[in-house]
Amino acid sequence: MRILFFTHYFPPEGNAPASRTYENCKRWVKYGHDVEVITCVPNVPNGVVYDGYKNRLVQKEIIDGIKTKRVWTFIAANKGTFKRIINYLSYMLSATLVGMFIKKPDIIIATSPQLFCGWTGIVVGKIRRCPVILEIRDIWPDGITVHGVLTNKYSNAFLEFMARKMYNAATHIVTVGKGYKHILVKDKGIINENISVFTNGADLDVYFPVQKNKDLKLKYAIDDQFICSYIGTIGMSHGLDIVIRAAKLLKKEQRQDIVFLFIGDGAMREDLKSQAVREKLDNIVFVGQQKKELIPQFYSISDTCLVHLKKADLYKSTLPSKIFEIFAMEKPLILGVEGNAAEIVKKAEGGICIQPENEIQLVEAIKKLANNHNLVDLYGRSGRNYVIEHFDRKKLAKDYLDLIEKVHRSYHMNTKQLV
Repeated sequence: MRILFFTHYFPPEGNAPASRTYENCKRWVKYGHDVEVITCVPNVPNGVVYDGYKNRLVQKEIIDGIKTKRVWTFIAANKGTFKRIINYLSYMLSATLVGMFIKKPDIIIATSPQLFCGWTGIVVGKIRRCPVILEIRDIWPDGITVHGVLTNKYSNAFLEFMARKMYNAATHIVTVGKGYKHILVKDKGIINENISVFTNGADLDVYFPVQKNKDLKLKYAIDDQFICSYIGTIGMSHGLDIVIRAAKLLKKEQRQDIVFLFIGDGAMREDLKSQAVREKLDNIVFVGQQKKELIPQFYSISDTCLVHLKKADLYKSTLPSKIFEIFAMEKPLILGVEGNAAEIVKKAEGGICIQPENEIQLVEAIKKLANNHNLVDLYGRSGRNYVIEHFDRKKLAKDYLDLIEKVHRSYHMNTKQLV
């Protein structure tokens, strides 16, 4: 089949949506399918175009057999509202135009958020007369209103209307967690049979236990301290000021054997870094954005890893993809996310669950692990075994492909019946 995929993010960007799309698409190519991705020039999270790229009308490349077209967009950093909306709209216009003139696909997949990327797939699918799978990684507009980013009730009502229209216009919907499926059925009125769940997972060929990179520890002046790492986007939704509060408590207790490591960038990084400097917290190290291929090395020096989101009902449906990478690296997890994610960590027996935004529980969890290395090993092994059994990217990509083929067949059978 010819599979056309619309996504705002794609490698060399290393965030969760870019990784998920790439991991699936490269495997579909290996199964013999013609996969084409229409995306932006890489620039997240700072709105700076990566070396080797230019923000042209269209530029082409092939990544692991995936035909990739990068369209012009208004470049904006991953923060603020107005410029990001212009960025989203410009992608929709550019990607829709390009999607109209390429060879007709057999099926389209569009991943949302953001909302306009989803609509790109819907519009092109309607005009080109082919089925559209809408992939939902967050619920709009709920995902932005929970932060208070958009407070105008008329704007919220309009986005809610557009989101519902988009959900109903899709041939089929794929969510990354069962919590999102529950919301779509219960709150958005989508038919249960029109939704499938395909979670994120781990590429076990990339993420596996390795020896600690001693040179990396030396580079950041970390001796024999117990390292709690946060690896990923440092955004508004993550509530990472909990680390500032926890670091203050540990310093007050004179626990100099524990250090926090931030690997990544995002809208809140500079603010958190300023807080750490202001509070003289030398037990926090900010590494900054790193190339994706180096991330396993940072996992290697981590004794435990933190995954955290703000306390909100919406996030009970969220299943952060970092959970699976951490498990695959055989590292114990400290999870500050309620709901579906907590259920998985408990089933896996791969770490400790805490209340979101509760720095006291975070400190207690870190100390429990730092004081018991046997527990660290036990959680690590248990988590890896669980991800091997349930969240191997290879199997997930094959199951997803089976659904794509089923949707394609069903669409054309229905079309023939209508004719």
